Amino acid sequence: MTLLSVQNLRVTFPTRQGAFEAVRGVSFDLGRERLGVVGESGSGKSMTGRAILGLVRPPGRVTADRMELEGQSILNLPERRMRKIRGRRISMVMQDPKFSLNPVMTIGDQIVEAYRLHAGGNRTAARQKALDMLAAVQIRDPERVMGAYPHEVSGGMGQRIMIAMMLAPDPEILIADEPTSALDVSVRTEVLNIMDRLVRDRGMGLIFISHDLNLVAQFCDRVLIMYAGRIVETLAARDLHQARHPYTQGLLNSLPRLDAPVDRLPVLERQDAWRDGGMISQSLETEFPGGL
Repeated sequence: MTLLSVQNLRVTFPTRQGAFEAVRGVSFDLGRERLGVVGESGSGKSMTGRAILGLVRPPGRVTADRMELEGQSILNLPERRMRKIRGRRISMVMQDPKFSLNPVMTIGDQIVEAYRLHAGGNRTAARQKALDMLAAVQIRDPERVMGAYPHEVSGGMGQRIMIAMMLAPDPEILIADEPTSALDVSVRTEVLNIMDRLVRDRGMGLIFISHDLNLVAQFCDRVLIMYAGRIVETLAARDLHQARHPYTQGLLNSLPRLDAPVDRLPVLERQDAWRDGGMISQSLETEFPGGL
Protein backbone atom coordinates (compact mmCIF):
# COMPACT_ATOMS: atom_id res chain seq x y z
CA MET A 1 0.00 0.00 0.00
CA THR A 2 1.35 3.42 -0.97
CA LEU A 3 1.23 5.95 1.86
CA LEU A 4 3.00 8.82 0.11
CA SER A 5 3.46 9.46 -3.60
CA VAL A 6 5.75 12.24 -4.85
CA GLN A 7 6.26 13.00 -8.53
CA ASN A 8 8.62 15.64 -9.99
CA LEU A 9 9.04 17.60 -6.75
CA ARG A 10 10.96 20.86 -7.17
CA VAL A 11 11.98 23.45 -4.57
CA THR A 12 13.22 26.77 -5.99
CA PHE A 13 14.71 29.86 -4.35
CA PRO A 14 15.32 33.20 -6.07
CA THR A 15 18.88 34.55 -5.99
CA ARG A 16 20.70 37.48 -7.58
CA GLN A 17 22.04 35.07 -10.19
CA GLY A 18 18.58 33.70 -10.97
CA ALA A 19 16.43 30.84 -9.69
CA PHE A 20 18.24 28.13 -7.72
CA GLU A 21 16.69 24.66 -7.57
CA ALA A 22 17.51 22.97 -4.26
CA VAL A 23 15.35 19.96 -5.20
CA ARG A 24 15.10 19.06 -8.88
CA GLY A 25 12.50 16.59 -10.07
CA VAL A 26 12.46 14.19 -7.12
CA SER A 27 10.02 11.26 -7.50
CA PHE A 28 9.36 8.33 -5.19
CA ASP A 29 6.62 6.30 -3.50
CA LEU A 30 6.64 5.34 0.18
CA GLY A 31 4.88 2.30 1.54
CA ARG A 32 4.92 0.80 5.02
CA GLU A 33 8.69 0.53 4.90
CA ARG A 34 11.93 2.14 6.02
CA LEU A 35 13.14 4.33 3.15
CA GLY A 36 16.65 5.75 3.43
CA VAL A 37 17.60 9.02 1.72
CA VAL A 38 21.37 9.42 1.43
CA GLY A 39 23.67 12.09 0.04
CA GLU A 40 26.27 14.63 1.02
CA SER A 41 25.42 17.97 2.64
CA GLY A 42 23.50 20.18 0.22
CA SER A 43 22.14 17.31 -1.87
CA GLY A 44 18.51 18.20 -1.06
CA LYS A 45 17.69 15.48 1.47
CA SER A 46 16.35 17.67 4.27
CA MET A 47 14.72 20.12 1.85
CA THR A 48 12.73 17.24 0.37
CA GLY A 49 11.43 16.35 3.83
CA ARG A 50 10.57 19.96 4.62
CA ALA A 51 8.74 20.35 1.30
CA ILE A 52 6.59 17.29 2.08
CA LEU A 53 5.61 18.83 5.42
CA GLY A 54 4.90 22.25 3.91
CA LEU A 55 7.77 23.87 5.82
CA VAL A 56 9.39 25.72 2.90
CA ARG A 57 8.63 29.37 3.49
CA PRO A 58 8.58 32.21 0.93
CA PRO A 59 10.43 33.20 -1.14
CA GLY A 60 10.97 29.45 -1.56
CA ARG A 61 8.58 27.84 -4.05
CA VAL A 62 7.43 24.22 -4.08
CA THR A 63 5.98 22.60 -7.20
CA ALA A 64 5.25 19.00 -8.13
CA ASP A 65 3.21 17.00 -10.60
CA ARG A 66 1.84 15.07 -7.64
CA MET A 67 2.25 14.95 -3.86
CA GLU A 68 -0.36 12.71 -2.29
CA LEU A 69 -0.88 11.24 1.16
CA GLU A 70 -2.96 8.08 0.76
CA GLY A 71 -4.50 9.51 -2.41
CA GLN A 72 -5.16 12.99 -0.95
CA SER A 73 -3.21 15.87 -2.47
CA ILE A 74 -1.14 17.77 0.09
CA LEU A 75 0.65 20.01 -2.40
CA ASN A 76 0.58 23.67 -1.34
CA LEU A 77 -2.34 23.24 1.04
CA PRO A 78 -3.41 26.31 3.06
CA GLU A 79 -1.59 26.43 6.39
CA ARG A 80 -4.75 25.70 8.39
CA ARG A 81 -5.34 22.46 6.50
CA MET A 82 -1.65 21.51 6.55
CA ARG A 83 -1.56 21.81 10.32
CA LYS A 84 -4.11 19.01 10.51
CA ILE A 85 -1.67 16.77 8.62
CA ARG A 86 1.64 17.96 10.05
CA GLY A 87 2.23 16.14 13.32
CA ARG A 88 -1.06 14.21 13.17
CA ARG A 89 -0.44 12.18 10.01
CA ILE A 90 3.19 13.02 9.14
CA SER A 91 5.70 13.76 11.89
CA MET A 92 9.36 14.77 11.76
CA VAL A 93 12.25 14.16 14.16
CA MET A 94 15.11 16.63 13.72
CA GLN A 95 18.84 16.10 14.13
CA ASP A 96 19.46 17.56 17.58
CA PRO A 97 16.75 17.56 20.28
CA LYS A 98 18.13 20.64 22.04
CA PHE A 99 17.03 22.72 19.05
CA SER A 100 13.56 21.15 18.98
CA LEU A 101 12.60 21.12 22.67
CA ASN A 102 11.50 24.30 24.42
CA PRO A 103 14.06 25.04 27.17
CA VAL A 104 11.54 26.78 29.48
CA MET A 105 8.86 24.05 29.42
CA THR A 106 8.99 20.68 31.17
CA ILE A 107 9.22 17.55 29.03
CA GLY A 108 5.75 16.50 30.15
CA ASP A 109 4.10 19.81 29.29
CA GLN A 110 5.64 19.72 25.81
CA ILE A 111 4.45 16.19 25.02
CA VAL A 112 0.99 16.90 26.43
CA GLU A 113 0.69 20.15 24.45
CA ALA A 114 1.80 18.50 21.19
CA TYR A 115 -0.55 15.54 21.68
CA ARG A 116 -3.58 17.68 22.45
CA LEU A 117 -2.85 19.97 19.50
CA HIS A 118 -2.79 17.08 17.03
CA ALA A 119 -5.02 14.41 18.60
CA GLY A 120 -7.31 16.36 20.90
CA GLY A 121 -8.53 14.96 24.21
CA ASN A 122 -8.36 16.31 27.76
CA ARG A 123 -5.20 16.95 29.74
CA THR A 124 -5.56 13.83 31.88
CA ALA A 125 -5.73 11.54 28.86
CA ALA A 126 -2.88 13.40 27.17
CA ARG A 127 -0.69 13.06 30.28
CA GLN A 128 -1.30 9.32 30.38
CA LYS A 129 -0.46 9.07 26.68
CA ALA A 130 2.78 10.97 27.36
CA LEU A 131 3.71 8.54 30.16
CA ASP A 132 2.91 5.56 27.94
CA MET A 133 5.06 6.92 25.11
CA LEU A 134 8.01 7.67 27.39
CA ALA A 135 7.81 4.09 28.62
CA ALA A 136 7.59 2.87 25.01
CA VAL A 137 10.92 4.56 24.19
CA GLN A 138 12.47 2.80 27.21
CA ILE A 139 12.80 5.74 29.58
CA ARG A 140 13.08 4.14 33.01
CA ASP A 141 11.28 6.69 35.18
CA PRO A 142 8.66 8.44 33.02
CA GLU A 143 7.12 10.31 35.97
CA ARG A 144 10.44 11.93 36.87
CA VAL A 145 11.27 12.78 33.25
CA MET A 146 7.84 14.37 32.77
CA GLY A 147 8.82 17.01 35.31
CA ALA A 148 12.34 17.56 33.96
CA TYR A 149 13.53 20.34 31.65
CA PRO A 150 15.43 19.64 28.38
CA HIS A 151 18.80 20.68 29.84
CA GLU A 152 18.40 18.03 32.54
CA VAL A 153 18.42 15.08 30.14
CA SER A 154 21.19 13.60 27.99
CA GLY A 155 21.32 13.84 24.21
CA GLY A 156 20.25 10.24 23.77
CA MET A 157 17.32 10.63 26.17
CA GLY A 158 16.37 13.90 24.47
CA GLN A 159 16.16 12.15 21.11
CA ARG A 160 14.03 9.37 22.60
CA ILE A 161 11.75 12.05 24.06
CA MET A 162 11.41 13.62 20.60
CA ILE A 163 10.53 10.23 19.11
CA ALA A 164 7.92 9.74 21.84
CA MET A 165 6.45 13.20 21.19
CA MET A 166 6.29 12.76 17.41
CA LEU A 167 4.75 9.27 17.58
CA ALA A 168 2.22 10.04 20.32
CA PRO A 169 -0.52 11.14 17.83
CA ASP A 170 -0.03 7.85 15.90
CA PRO A 171 1.03 9.32 12.52
CA GLU A 172 1.18 7.19 9.39
CA ILE A 173 4.61 8.54 8.38
CA LEU A 174 7.70 9.57 10.33
CA ILE A 175 10.45 11.65 8.68
CA ALA A 176 13.68 11.25 10.67
CA ASP A 177 16.26 13.86 9.61
CA GLU A 178 19.72 12.74 10.79
CA PRO A 179 18.18 11.62 14.12
CA THR A 180 21.34 9.96 15.45
CA SER A 181 24.24 11.99 14.03
CA ALA A 182 24.69 13.91 17.32
CA LEU A 183 24.81 10.70 19.39
CA ASP A 184 27.65 8.34 20.22
CA VAL A 185 27.65 4.86 18.69
CA SER A 186 26.18 2.91 21.60
CA VAL A 187 23.34 5.40 22.17
CA ARG A 188 22.75 5.63 18.42
CA THR A 189 22.13 1.88 18.21
CA GLU A 190 19.71 2.01 21.12
CA VAL A 191 17.73 4.89 19.61
CA LEU A 192 17.57 3.20 16.19
CA ASN A 193 16.35 -0.06 17.73
CA ILE A 194 13.57 1.82 19.55
CA MET A 195 12.57 3.69 16.39
CA ASP A 196 12.63 0.49 14.35
CA ARG A 197 10.42 -1.37 16.81
CA LEU A 198 7.85 1.41 17.07
CA VAL A 199 7.65 1.93 13.29
CA ARG A 200 7.25 -1.79 12.65
CA ASP A 201 4.71 -2.34 15.42
CA ARG A 202 2.57 0.54 14.18
CA GLY A 203 2.81 -0.33 10.47
CA MET A 204 4.19 3.12 9.61
CA GLY A 205 6.24 4.46 6.75
CA LEU A 206 9.65 5.90 7.67
CA ILE A 207 11.80 8.31 5.66
CA PHE A 208 15.27 8.08 7.21
CA ILE A 209 17.54 10.93 6.07
CA SER A 210 21.24 10.34 6.63
CA HIS A 211 24.75 10.78 5.25
CA ASP A 212 25.89 7.47 6.80
CA LEU A 213 25.73 4.83 4.06
CA ASN A 214 26.66 1.92 6.31
CA LEU A 215 23.97 2.85 8.81
CA VAL A 216 21.31 3.12 6.11
CA ALA A 217 22.37 -0.22 4.60
CA GLN A 218 21.83 -1.89 7.99
CA PHE A 219 18.67 -0.05 9.06
CA CYS A 220 16.56 0.60 5.94
CA ASP A 221 14.69 -1.53 3.41
CA ARG A 222 15.25 0.70 0.37
CA VAL A 223 17.59 3.59 -0.41
CA LEU A 224 17.43 6.74 -2.54
CA ILE A 225 20.78 8.34 -3.39
CA MET A 226 20.60 12.12 -3.91
CA TYR A 227 23.10 14.37 -5.65
CA ALA A 228 22.65 18.09 -6.41
CA GLY A 229 18.92 17.98 -5.72
CA ARG A 230 18.19 14.87 -7.79
CA ILE A 231 17.77 11.17 -7.11
CA VAL A 232 20.56 9.49 -9.07
CA GLU A 233 20.02 5.92 -7.90
CA THR A 234 17.43 3.83 -6.06
CA LEU A 235 18.06 0.31 -4.82
CA ALA A 236 17.37 -2.17 -2.06
CA ALA A 237 19.41 -1.43 1.05
CA ARG A 238 20.93 -4.90 0.97
CA ASP A 239 22.35 -4.08 -2.49
CA LEU A 240 23.86 -0.72 -1.53
CA HIS A 241 27.43 -1.96 -1.72
CA GLN A 242 26.76 -3.20 -5.27
CA ALA A 243 25.61 0.24 -6.44
CA ARG A 244 26.16 1.07 -10.12
CA HIS A 245 26.09 4.87 -10.19
CA PRO A 246 29.62 6.36 -10.02
CA TYR A 247 28.51 8.89 -7.38
CA THR A 248 27.25 6.14 -5.05
CA GLN A 249 30.38 4.12 -5.75
CA GLY A 250 32.50 7.18 -4.96
CA LEU A 251 30.73 7.69 -1.63
CA LEU A 252 31.27 4.05 -0.72
CA ASN A 253 34.93 4.19 -1.70
CA SER A 254 35.39 7.25 0.51
CA LEU A 255 34.39 5.32 3.63
CA PRO A 256 37.30 4.29 5.89
CA ARG A 257 37.72 0.52 6.28
CA LEU A 258 39.26 -1.27 9.25
CA ASP A 259 40.27 -4.26 7.12
CA ALA A 260 42.08 -2.15 4.50
CA PRO A 261 43.48 1.02 6.09
CA VAL A 262 44.94 3.66 3.78
CA ASP A 263 47.01 6.78 4.45
CA ARG A 264 44.56 8.98 2.56
CA LEU A 265 40.94 8.37 1.56
CA PRO A 266 40.15 8.76 -2.15
CA VAL A 267 38.61 12.06 -3.24
CA LEU A 268 35.31 11.89 -5.08
CA GLU A 269 35.80 13.19 -8.62
CA ARG A 270 32.53 14.77 -9.71
CA GLN A 271 31.19 14.79 -13.23
CA ASP A 272 28.92 17.47 -14.69
CA ALA A 273 26.77 14.74 -16.23
CA TRP A 274 25.65 13.62 -12.77
CA ARG A 275 23.66 16.82 -12.29
CA ASP A 276 21.35 16.20 -15.23
CA GLY A 277 21.76 12.51 -15.98
CA GLY A 278 19.23 9.71 -15.59
CA MET A 279 18.44 7.81 -12.45
CA ILE A 280 19.60 4.22 -12.01
CA SER A 281 17.01 1.87 -10.55
CA GLN A 282 18.42 -1.56 -9.78
CA SER A 283 14.97 -2.95 -9.08
CA LEU A 284 13.93 -2.14 -12.68
CA GLU A 285 17.38 -2.50 -14.29
CA THR A 286 16.59 0.57 -16.42
CA GLU A 287 17.73 4.16 -16.58
CA PHE A 288 15.07 6.84 -16.51
CA PRO A 289 15.73 10.42 -17.62
CA GLY A 290 13.41 12.00 -15.07
CA GLY A 291 13.19 9.48 -12.23
CA LEU A 292 10.66 6.77 -11.61
